[in-house]
Amino acid sequence: MKHTTSWRLFALIIATILFGACKTQDKTARVPKAKKALTCKAPQFLQKGDKVALISPAYATPQENVDKTAAILRQWGLEPVVGPNVGNVYLGRYAGTPAQRKSDLLWALSDKSVKAVICNRGGYGSLQEVDKQLIDAIKANPKWIIGYSDISSLHGAWTNAGVMSIHGTMSVSLAKGGSDSSSTLLRDLLTGQVPRYELPDHTQNIPGKAQGILVGGNLCTVVPALHTLADNTAGKDLILFIEEVEESMHNIDRQFDILRTHGVLSRCKGIILGEFTDCGHEYTFPDVETMLYEQLKSYNIPV
Repeated sequence: MKHTTSWRLFALIIATILFGACKTQDKTARVPKAKKALTCKAPQFLQKGDKVALISPAYATPQENVDKTAAILRQWGLEPVVGPNVGNVYLGRYAGTPAQRKSDLLWALSDKSVKAVICNRGGYGSLQEVDKQLIDAIKANPKWIIGYSDISSLHGAWTNAGVMSIHGTMSVSLAKGGSDSSSTLLRDLLTGQVPRYELPDHTQNIPGKAQGILVGGNLCTVVPALHTLADNTAGKDLILFIEEVEESMHNIDRQFDILRTHGVLSRCKGIILGEFTDCGHEYTFPDVETMLYEQLKSYNIPV
Protein backbone atom coordinates (compact mmCIF):
# COMPACT_ATOMS: atom_id res chain seq x y z
CA MET A 1 0.00 0.00 0.00
CA LYS A 2 1.33 3.42 -0.92
CA HIS A 3 1.94 5.84 1.93
CA THR A 4 1.20 9.44 1.04
CA THR A 5 3.71 11.16 3.30
CA SER A 6 5.36 14.52 2.75
CA TRP A 7 8.40 15.58 4.75
CA ARG A 8 8.20 19.34 5.17
CA LEU A 9 11.60 20.58 6.29
CA PHE A 10 13.06 24.06 6.23
CA ALA A 11 16.04 22.55 4.48
CA LEU A 12 17.05 21.13 1.12
CA ILE A 13 17.16 17.37 1.13
CA ILE A 14 20.05 15.94 -0.94
CA ALA A 15 20.73 19.26 -2.72
CA THR A 16 21.53 21.28 0.40
CA ILE A 17 20.64 20.47 3.98
CA LEU A 18 20.83 22.69 7.01
CA PHE A 19 22.81 20.50 9.37
CA GLY A 20 20.51 20.85 12.37
CA ALA A 21 17.00 22.23 12.69
CA CYS A 22 18.02 24.10 15.82
CA LYS A 23 17.13 27.18 17.75
CA THR A 24 19.26 30.06 16.57
CA GLN A 25 20.13 33.49 17.92
CA ASP A 26 20.45 34.85 14.37
CA LYS A 27 17.13 36.66 13.90
CA THR A 28 17.57 36.60 10.09
CA ALA A 29 17.60 32.80 9.93
CA ARG A 30 14.20 31.42 9.07
CA VAL A 31 14.69 28.09 10.83
CA PRO A 32 11.82 26.61 12.85
CA LYS A 33 12.24 26.87 16.62
CA ALA A 34 12.49 23.58 18.44
CA LYS A 35 10.46 22.81 21.52
CA LYS A 36 13.61 21.94 23.44
CA ALA A 37 16.51 24.33 23.92
CA LEU A 38 19.09 23.04 21.47
CA THR A 39 22.58 24.36 21.01
CA CYS A 40 23.15 24.58 17.25
CA LYS A 41 23.96 28.09 16.04
CA ALA A 42 23.28 29.32 12.51
CA PRO A 43 26.21 31.31 11.07
CA GLN A 44 25.42 34.64 9.44
CA PHE A 45 23.95 34.42 5.95
CA LEU A 46 25.92 36.05 3.15
CA GLN A 47 25.60 39.46 1.51
CA LYS A 48 26.85 40.77 -1.83
CA GLY A 49 30.61 41.12 -1.85
CA ASP A 50 31.25 38.60 0.95
CA LYS A 51 34.26 36.35 0.61
CA VAL A 52 33.87 32.59 0.17
CA ALA A 53 36.87 30.30 0.63
CA LEU A 54 37.45 27.37 -1.75
CA ILE A 55 39.44 24.60 -0.08
CA SER A 56 40.21 20.92 -0.67
CA PRO A 57 40.04 18.98 2.64
CA ALA A 58 40.11 15.59 0.92
CA TYR A 59 41.19 14.61 -2.60
CA ALA A 60 42.85 16.99 -5.04
CA THR A 61 40.77 18.92 -7.57
CA PRO A 62 41.69 20.00 -11.10
CA GLN A 63 42.51 23.71 -11.16
CA GLU A 64 39.98 24.11 -13.96
CA ASN A 65 37.15 23.16 -11.56
CA VAL A 66 38.35 25.66 -8.99
CA ASP A 67 38.59 28.44 -11.58
CA LYS A 68 35.10 27.73 -12.97
CA THR A 69 33.61 27.66 -9.48
CA ALA A 70 35.29 30.96 -8.65
CA ALA A 71 33.74 32.48 -11.77
CA ILE A 72 30.27 31.26 -10.75
CA LEU A 73 30.67 32.73 -7.25
CA ARG A 74 31.53 36.07 -8.84
CA GLN A 75 28.34 35.83 -10.91
CA TRP A 76 26.48 35.38 -7.62
CA GLY A 77 28.00 38.61 -6.33
CA LEU A 78 30.45 36.88 -3.99
CA GLU A 79 34.24 37.10 -3.84
CA PRO A 80 36.06 33.74 -4.05
CA VAL A 81 39.37 33.23 -2.27
CA VAL A 82 41.35 30.03 -2.83
CA GLY A 83 43.11 28.15 -0.05
CA PRO A 84 46.94 28.28 -0.18
CA ASN A 85 47.26 24.49 -0.49
CA VAL A 86 44.47 23.77 -2.98
CA GLY A 87 46.93 23.12 -5.83
CA ASN A 88 48.94 20.52 -3.90
CA VAL A 89 48.91 16.78 -4.65
CA TYR A 90 50.08 14.27 -2.05
CA LEU A 91 50.40 10.50 -2.57
CA GLY A 92 48.77 10.90 -5.95
CA ARG A 93 45.29 11.63 -4.52
CA TYR A 94 45.18 14.04 -1.60
CA ALA A 95 45.21 17.84 -1.90
CA GLY A 96 48.31 18.03 0.24
CA THR A 97 49.36 16.38 3.49
CA PRO A 98 46.88 16.19 6.39
CA ALA A 99 48.69 19.14 7.99
CA GLN A 100 48.42 21.23 4.80
CA ARG A 101 44.73 20.47 4.31
CA LYS A 102 44.00 21.23 7.96
CA SER A 103 45.97 24.47 7.60
CA ASP A 104 43.58 25.61 4.86
CA LEU A 105 40.60 24.82 7.08
CA LEU A 106 42.04 26.81 9.98
CA TRP A 107 42.95 29.66 7.63
CA ALA A 108 39.39 29.84 6.27
CA LEU A 109 37.96 29.82 9.79
CA SER A 110 40.34 32.38 11.28
CA ASP A 111 40.08 34.91 8.42
CA LYS A 112 37.32 37.25 9.62
CA SER A 113 36.62 38.43 6.08
CA VAL A 114 35.69 34.90 4.93
CA LYS A 115 31.97 34.25 5.52
CA ALA A 116 31.58 30.71 4.11
CA VAL A 117 33.69 27.74 3.03
CA ILE A 118 32.98 25.59 -0.03
CA CYS A 119 34.84 22.30 -0.33
CA ASN A 120 36.08 21.45 -3.81
CA ARG A 121 35.42 17.72 -3.68
CA GLY A 122 35.18 14.67 -1.42
CA GLY A 123 37.02 11.38 -1.82
CA TYR A 124 38.79 10.63 1.44
CA GLY A 125 40.87 12.38 4.09
CA SER A 126 38.68 14.92 5.88
CA LEU A 127 38.57 12.85 9.07
CA GLN A 128 42.36 13.22 9.33
CA GLU A 129 41.85 16.91 10.14
CA VAL A 130 39.21 16.59 12.85
CA ASP A 131 40.53 17.21 16.37
CA LYS A 132 39.98 19.52 19.34
CA GLN A 133 41.93 22.33 17.69
CA LEU A 134 39.59 22.33 14.70
CA ILE A 135 36.44 22.13 16.84
CA ASP A 136 37.65 25.01 19.00
CA ALA A 137 38.30 27.05 15.83
CA ILE A 138 34.75 26.35 14.59
CA LYS A 139 33.30 27.49 17.92
CA ALA A 140 35.37 30.67 17.85
CA ASN A 141 34.57 31.48 14.20
CA PRO A 142 31.21 29.95 13.22
CA LYS A 143 30.65 30.09 9.48
CA TRP A 144 28.96 27.92 6.87
CA ILE A 145 30.86 24.98 5.41
CA ILE A 146 29.43 23.30 2.32
CA GLY A 147 30.11 19.82 0.95
CA TYR A 148 28.95 16.22 0.88
CA SER A 149 30.37 12.68 0.68
CA ASP A 150 33.69 12.63 2.60
CA ILE A 151 32.95 16.15 3.87
CA SER A 152 30.44 14.44 6.20
CA SER A 153 33.38 14.14 8.62
CA LEU A 154 33.59 17.93 8.79
CA HIS A 155 29.82 18.25 9.22
CA GLY A 156 30.24 16.03 12.28
CA ALA A 157 32.89 18.40 13.61
CA TRP A 158 30.59 21.38 13.03
CA THR A 159 27.77 19.57 14.86
CA ASN A 160 30.15 18.80 17.72
CA ALA A 161 31.01 22.50 17.88
CA GLY A 162 27.32 23.43 17.98
CA VAL A 163 27.32 25.14 14.58
CA MET A 164 25.04 24.43 11.61
CA SER A 165 26.53 23.46 8.26
CA ILE A 166 25.26 22.72 4.75
CA HIS A 167 25.28 19.29 3.13
CA GLY A 168 25.40 20.63 -0.40
CA THR A 169 27.01 20.80 -3.80
CA MET A 170 30.78 21.30 -4.25
CA SER A 171 33.16 22.67 -6.85
CA VAL A 172 33.23 19.35 -8.68
CA SER A 173 29.55 19.98 -9.53
CA LEU A 174 29.40 23.78 -9.51
CA ALA A 175 32.06 23.83 -12.22
CA LYS A 176 29.57 22.26 -14.63
CA GLY A 177 27.76 25.56 -14.96
CA GLY A 178 26.11 26.49 -11.69
CA SER A 179 22.61 26.57 -13.17
CA ASP A 180 21.34 23.18 -11.95
CA SER A 181 18.87 23.02 -9.07
CA SER A 182 21.49 21.98 -6.50
CA SER A 183 23.63 25.01 -7.35
CA THR A 184 20.80 27.55 -7.42
CA LEU A 185 19.37 26.19 -4.17
CA LEU A 186 22.80 26.59 -2.56
CA ARG A 187 23.04 30.15 -3.87
CA ASP A 188 19.64 31.00 -2.38
CA LEU A 189 20.32 29.25 0.91
CA LEU A 190 23.60 31.08 1.46
CA THR A 191 21.71 34.37 1.29
CA GLY A 192 19.03 33.25 3.76
CA GLN A 193 16.33 31.99 1.41
CA VAL A 194 15.50 28.73 3.18
CA PRO A 195 12.61 27.03 1.35
CA ARG A 196 9.95 24.63 2.43
CA TYR A 197 10.83 21.37 0.73
CA GLU A 198 8.59 18.40 -0.01
CA LEU A 199 9.81 14.96 -1.01
CA PRO A 200 7.82 12.78 -3.41
CA ASP A 201 5.94 9.76 -2.07
CA HIS A 202 7.77 6.45 -1.77
CA THR A 203 6.13 3.06 -1.34
CA GLN A 204 8.27 2.33 1.73
CA ASN A 205 7.73 5.62 3.53
CA ILE A 206 6.84 5.17 7.19
CA PRO A 207 4.62 8.19 7.94
CA GLY A 208 4.83 10.34 11.04
CA LYS A 209 6.12 13.61 12.49
CA ALA A 210 9.52 14.19 14.05
CA GLN A 211 11.71 16.93 15.47
CA GLY A 212 15.38 16.84 16.38
CA ILE A 213 18.90 17.82 15.40
CA LEU A 214 19.48 16.88 11.74
CA VAL A 215 22.73 14.91 11.42
CA GLY A 216 24.23 12.52 8.93
CA GLY A 217 25.60 12.38 5.41
CA ASN A 218 27.54 9.60 3.74
CA LEU A 219 26.96 6.43 5.78
CA CYS A 220 30.47 4.96 5.70
CA THR A 221 31.94 8.38 6.52
CA VAL A 222 29.54 9.21 9.34
CA VAL A 223 29.86 5.91 11.23
CA PRO A 224 33.65 6.05 11.86
CA ALA A 225 33.18 9.61 13.17
CA LEU A 226 30.37 8.91 15.65
CA HIS A 227 32.49 10.45 18.40
CA THR A 228 32.17 13.85 16.69
CA LEU A 229 28.48 13.89 17.57
CA ALA A 230 28.93 12.93 21.19
CA ASP A 231 29.49 16.23 22.97
CA ASN A 232 26.91 18.57 21.53
CA THR A 233 24.09 16.12 20.81
CA ALA A 234 24.35 13.89 23.89
CA GLY A 235 20.91 13.20 25.27
CA LYS A 236 19.17 15.06 22.43
CA ASP A 237 16.75 13.76 19.81
CA LEU A 238 18.17 13.21 16.33
CA ILE A 239 16.88 13.06 12.78
CA LEU A 240 19.39 11.01 10.81
CA PHE A 241 19.87 11.37 7.05
CA ILE A 242 22.00 8.89 5.14
CA GLU A 243 23.18 8.21 1.57
CA GLU A 244 25.74 5.86 0.10
CA VAL A 245 27.51 5.05 -3.17
CA GLU A 246 29.02 1.76 -4.40
CA GLU A 247 28.76 -0.13 -1.11
CA SER A 248 27.69 -3.73 -0.64
CA MET A 249 24.43 -4.54 1.12
CA HIS A 250 26.26 -6.40 3.86
CA ASN A 251 28.48 -3.40 4.61
CA ILE A 252 25.48 -1.06 4.71
CA ASP A 253 23.84 -3.56 7.06
CA ARG A 254 27.00 -3.59 9.20
CA GLN A 255 27.08 0.22 9.44
CA PHE A 256 23.46 0.32 10.65
CA ASP A 257 24.31 -2.35 13.23
CA ILE A 258 27.08 -0.09 14.50
CA LEU A 259 24.59 2.79 14.75
CA ARG A 260 22.28 0.49 16.68
CA THR A 261 24.89 -0.87 19.08
CA HIS A 262 26.19 2.64 19.84
CA GLY A 263 22.71 3.83 20.75
CA VAL A 264 22.31 6.21 17.82
CA LEU A 265 19.20 4.59 16.35
CA SER A 266 17.45 4.59 19.71
CA ARG A 267 17.88 8.38 19.82
CA CYS A 268 16.52 8.89 16.31
CA LYS A 269 13.03 10.36 16.06
CA GLY A 270 13.08 10.15 12.27
CA ILE A 271 15.32 8.88 9.46
CA ILE A 272 15.73 10.26 5.94
CA LEU A 273 17.18 7.89 3.34
CA GLY A 274 18.78 9.53 0.33
CA GLU A 275 20.06 7.75 -2.76
CA PHE A 276 21.88 4.41 -2.53
CA THR A 277 23.68 4.48 -5.87
CA ASP A 278 25.30 1.40 -7.48
CA CYS A 279 25.08 -0.56 -4.24
CA GLY A 280 25.32 -4.36 -4.13
CA HIS A 281 22.54 -6.92 -4.38
CA GLU A 282 24.17 -9.93 -2.76
CA TYR A 283 21.06 -10.65 -0.69
CA THR A 284 17.60 -11.46 -1.98
CA PHE A 285 16.31 -7.99 -1.12
CA PRO A 286 15.36 -6.18 -4.35
CA ASP A 287 17.17 -3.04 -3.19
CA VAL A 288 18.84 -1.37 -0.21
CA GLU A 289 15.69 0.55 0.67
CA THR A 290 13.77 -2.70 1.21
CA MET A 291 16.53 -4.07 3.44
CA LEU A 292 16.57 -0.91 5.57
CA TYR A 293 12.78 -0.76 5.72
CA GLU A 294 12.78 -4.26 7.26
CA GLN A 295 15.35 -3.13 9.82
CA LEU A 296 13.79 0.22 10.71
CA LYS A 297 10.07 -0.51 10.83
CA SER A 298 10.32 -1.90 14.37
CA TYR A 299 11.52 1.48 15.70
CA ASN A 300 8.08 3.04 15.09
CA ILE A 301 9.52 6.31 13.79
CA PRO A 302 8.93 8.09 10.48
CA VAL A 303 11.27 7.06 7.67
